[in-house]
Amino acid sequence: MLRCVPIFSLIILLSVLLLTGGCAKSGVYHTVQPGQTLYRIAKTYGLEEDRLARINGITDPTQLKVSQRLFIPGARRVLKVPATASTEARPPMRPTPAPVVPPSRSAPAVVKPAAKPPLAAGKTPTASEARPEKGAFIWPARGTLLTKFGTQGQKVYKGIEIGVPKGTVVVAAASGKVIYSGNAIPGYGNLVILEHSDSFFSVYGYNQQNLVKMDDHVGQGDRIALSGLPPSGQSARLHFEIRRGKSAVNPILYLP
Repeated sequence: MLRCVPIFSLIILLSVLLLTGGCAKSGVYHTVQPGQTLYRIAKTYGLEEDRLARINGITDPTQLKVSQRLFIPGARRVLKVPATASTEARPPMRPTPAPVVPPSRSAPAVVKPAAKPPLAAGKTPTASEARPEKGAFIWPARGTLLTKFGTQGQKVYKGIEIGVPKGTVVVAAASGKVIYSGNAIPGYGNLVILEHSDSFFSVYGYNQQNLVKMDDHVGQGDRIALSGLPPSGQSARLHFEIRRGKSAVNPILYLP
């Protein structure tokens, strides 16, 4: 009976070590600094952006906040993450004519901007909306304007939706860098987000297929996706947004 005591104690010790050391979750917390993006943070630590977003409950990579803490699984120390090109001096975006690739013959509905652009509920006009740069972006696809920007009834639209046949070519509304290409953000299906100069972003959702990958550089009018169906099961269309910083702006005021 006495000989069994050391063996039993050894089993207990091994069990404790397995439960405490073997199951511990290693990693560090990274504090977001000005100019850092989720994609750049993930790349620095050798992770997929989608995985890092899921772990930290992030649904929109463009809404990352300064001083926000992100858990980095598997990392042993906090690394220095370079700021994106948006914080560096870049040449201003030059307006160009309408898109060269008109996938559909039907032209978008003509929408005349009101004296005050429609805004989302609780949102006040910004300097960028007071002085819109007409023609700075081109139409990403030619089709019928299905929804307008702003509040309509009980719904708030952060962009516009353009009715186009499934498989229509979607082009970049302005030259920029692909900072997101995937389907991890709920409600958008396959989604592409481009970063432009002057803190502008453009968003392309409901795609049947993305033709670009993260970190690609595209020119204005370049093919970036094929249009598809929204997850809600509505008719074929393209979801399109223009954002300046974290604020959605009315795309119509920036299109030719």
